[in-house]
Amino acid sequence: MMKMLIFYFFLIPLCFLNNWMILICSFFLSLFLFLNMSMFTFFYSSLSYGFMMDVLSSSLIYLSIWISMLMILASYKISFSSSSNYFILVVTFLLLFLILSFSTQNIFLFYVFFESSLIPTLLLIFGWGYQPERLSSGFYLLFYTLFGSLPLLLSIFYINNSCNSMFYPLILVNYNFYLYLGLILAFLIKMPMIFFHFWLPSAHVEAPISGSMILAGILLKLGGYGLMRVLNFIEGFFMINNVFFISLSLFGMMVIGFICMFQVDMKSLIAYSSVSHMALVICGIFSMNNLGMLGSLILMIGHGLCSSGLFCLANLIYERSNSRSFYFNKGMISLMPSLSFFWFLFCANNMASPMTLNLLGEIFIINSVMSWSYYSFFFLFWGSFLSCCYSIYLYSNTQHGSLYSGLKSIFNINLREYMLLFFHCFPLNFMILKIDIFMVWL
Repeated sequence: MMKMLIFYFFLIPLCFLNNWMILICSFFLSLFLFLNMSMFTFFYSSLSYGFMMDVLSSSLIYLSIWISMLMILASYKISFSSSSNYFILVVTFLLLFLILSFSTQNIFLFYVFFESSLIPTLLLIFGWGYQPERLSSGFYLLFYTLFGSLPLLLSIFYINNSCNSMFYPLILVNYNFYLYLGLILAFLIKMPMIFFHFWLPSAHVEAPISGSMILAGILLKLGGYGLMRVLNFIEGFFMINNVFFISLSLFGMMVIGFICMFQVDMKSLIAYSSVSHMALVICGIFSMNNLGMLGSLILMIGHGLCSSGLFCLANLIYERSNSRSFYFNKGMISLMPSLSFFWFLFCANNMASPMTLNLLGEIFIINSVMSWSYYSFFFLFWGSFLSCCYSIYLYSNTQHGSLYSGLKSIFNINLREYMLLFFHCFPLNFMILKIDIFMVWL
């Protein structure tokens, strides 16, 4: 584990060479090096200095490296600006904080790195966002996260005072409802859960493409990862309290589906669809069985790739039309037919079509939640149906309809953008062939 951390620490000086391809190749190299070194196992492996890897942390670490590499590829226009070195530095530090968050075995260190990842994200939104409203969006993100972070910090101090250890396997304390709520509230806000989700659409709309990719691809998964770690050592104490959060998330998944059907901004629709999918992940985690945990992990990985790819597609259109509105961006199939194929592919993945990670994750979670209560069938049906509806709505509104006359001089897609979309699409549709690496949880 320390090899990975030292590798990225020594990678930081490369940020000032202003050679983006060297950094992208370095991320590629690190991904394949550590993929060959690691073991996908339910037990902790690569233990060193309080850091470790198991199937949960290693999966999310590799997803972080992959999305960070694609963030640099998607933000290539920043390389022509004077702030390109600072952008690379921010992305590298954000990746480092994410790797530290997913690999630490100490819950206090996890809290520190969990909060530290907020700083580079804010710098991305403030420094390279679009409209002046990015300041208010960044403050939304900051204060929503900090609202849940103080109870989490107090709960961690209580755990340390009670059992003199903050390592996950050694935590054993007398639990109560307030400790339970303090431990999970910050992660529910980060995911986000319905009624705590207002920061997400504004942050996505105002963030640059790199900020949207890392928010949808990784930072929402920090909440799911934290819930899985925390519920692992308070398992069996609060199953009766989980009922409230499962019920709220099932209701929220249905309501957010209706909200998505009223959106006129592409990025806003994709952001709200992330809230709907994360509600399903919350249901799988709080059902507290193996199928739910496995389905939540697979859906988090699938959603990270799919949602990031959709944001890239929305950004490709925005760079050409300077608008994210459905009213201006119609009939794109006649201007960019090759891009229409990727729109169809990612919208089909977003609605959990066959041969994708999203479908496999949703099947496991639906099995898990249905075994928890048959009455959840109504909400699961409407959530899945509306997911299909707003994905078709997104595809048909952008690709069909009357072409806006001001777009007839639009320029075509280049090789870098094809590579960006392909690297999202390939693992999303072909990783299902190697799904046995996740099955160690069953």
